[in-house]
Amino acid sequence: MSRTAFTIQAFGAYLIFLSLGLMAAPNVLLPLFGMPQTSEVWIRVAGLVVFNEGICYWFASKSDAVPFFRASICVRSLAPIVFGGFVLAGLARPALVAFGLVDLAAGMWTLLALRAETRAPVAA
Repeated sequence: MSRTAFTIQAFGAYLIFLSLGLMAAPNVLLPLFGMPQTSEVWIRVAGLVVFNEGICYWFASKSDAVPFFRASICVRSLAPIVFGGFVLAGLARPALVAFGLVDLAAGMWTLLALRAETRAPVAA
């Protein structure tokens, strides 16, 4: 497995574990991000979406899907920007931006690994 694929697999595992928390015990996680507890189903639905995304990351890592890796860098870089917009609009508390910074940091990890592998000489 390439170093870049490993970064994708690690992020996929993070998403899977996060999703299990969102589905099974959302009211433990929500206050960590300054969000009110809820008894509504929406957070569990979001948890399933995050689970599905995590599975996609996991399998993309196994197939060394470089175009997916590149796209994921862009997508993950948007999270803190969009979350920051939610905060500025008064829809969320600033702690949500920290959550998006995890996505950004993981995306930058993937970017650095991809660049390092692109520059590395190919073994004959």
